[in-house]
Amino acid sequence: MRPTKFKKLSIALITSALALTLTGCYGAGPNAETRLIKRVTDGAEVILKENGANISVSNLLLVATEDGSAVVIGTFVNYSEEKDSLVGLSVNGIPAVITGETVLKQNQPIRFEGDSATTKGVFNAVGAVPGVNIPLTLTFAEAGEVTTTVIVRDQRDDYKNVTK
Repeated sequence: MRPTKFKKLSIALITSALALTLTGCYGAGPNAETRLIKRVTDGAEVILKENGANISVSNLLLVATEDGSAVVIGTFVNYSEEKDSLVGLSVNGIPAVITGETVLKQNQPIRFEGDSATTKGVFNAVGAVPGVNIPLTLTFAEAGEVTTTVIVRDQRDDYKNVTK
């Protein structure tokens, strides 16, 4: 008994559909790594696990002000039982002026800007240009130093009330 053209076509279509389904993201299931990536802000994220530290930094960015200064935005959380301290922030070797809380106690966030801000960080007259990505170095007393790239945003939308 010879297969009809309809059976051959049906088998070819089913085989093609299975191949596409099993090799695409659906083939990896609902928990495929590429489907679970979330980035809810344009701020950088840093996880520091050096020298016994466990520090997470989220939504890290700079907001340019009219005079070319830049204000730090971000949240720092220490998950380690041991305290650490934010010693400094710098852009191209230029340090930020930091005021407020700098001691990172376990599970007590340090927030730069916003309604629940605990700390202020300002780079005076660094020529901050909105839309540019720049290297920002974070220095901690125990965890050491890490450099990440952050975006410079302008003073509008969510950042319209950010000032020096």
